[in-house]
Amino acid sequence: MDTTVETAASTLSGVARVLVHAGKLGSKAAEELAKSARERKISFIAAVIASGAVSASDLAHALSAALALPLLDLNAIDADRLPKGLVDTKLSAQYLLVVLGRRGNRLFIGGADPTDQEAVERIKFATQLSPEWVIVEYDKLARMLEGQGATATETLEALTAEDFEFDVTDDSSAPEPSEVTTEVEDAPVVRFLQKMLIDAINLRASDLHFEPYEYHYRVRFRVDGELREITQPPIAIKEKLASRIKVISRLDISEKRVPQDG
Repeated sequence: MDTTVETAASTLSGVARVLVHAGKLGSKAAEELAKSARERKISFIAAVIASGAVSASDLAHALSAALALPLLDLNAIDADRLPKGLVDTKLSAQYLLVVLGRRGNRLFIGGADPTDQEAVERIKFATQLSPEWVIVEYDKLARMLEGQGATATETLEALTAEDFEFDVTDDSSAPEPSEVTTEVEDAPVVRFLQKMLIDAINLRASDLHFEPYEYHYRVRFRVDGELREITQPPIAIKEKLASRIKVISRLDISEKRVPQDG
């Protein structure tokens, strides 16, 4: 390898350095992607994949070869047969990893970034086991985790509908601001919003989108640069939810005509 490339690569860390050494990415491009990832508050791998500079497959193969770690094709395994309960689902979603199995005190973890020492330490602390990394492709891992997360979303939607006990088909009369103010501390609304904020933190979402439409309402998180629909709460709670968001943002509840900064 060219000495200049080696010097530049040495200033990089983790996955970026591996990709530069493997010739998959130029040092300047790696530095720019690292900067972009920091600014967007996403992982370096997510930034690389989103840019199209390196494919998920090439990235996984480069990491496997450079770090002498096994490589697994997630499409070849049945996700339903993977062990459950060894690692908290929130932890799995936060660090984008999946538990593949356990042997004695060794816990086999499938992940796209084996250089993430924070993830390793968190798993060690949470499980009291020794994590052993298996490289998997980022895109396949993200799809698998989204599939596993569907159950949690469905549960949340069911819980929301039961808790609020609103007739979602009748939203013809919106409450007056004074009515909203008196009900803004409504327990189900508070619990729902707290749940959304906690989930957003655990998923490392960079921003949250609460989107009321004429006949439906949806909540989306931006995770790793992509907007993902999380749930669809009852449309009948839109005024209470908007008011609660204004309260915690220290905004004027009664103001609806002009944008406010919070």
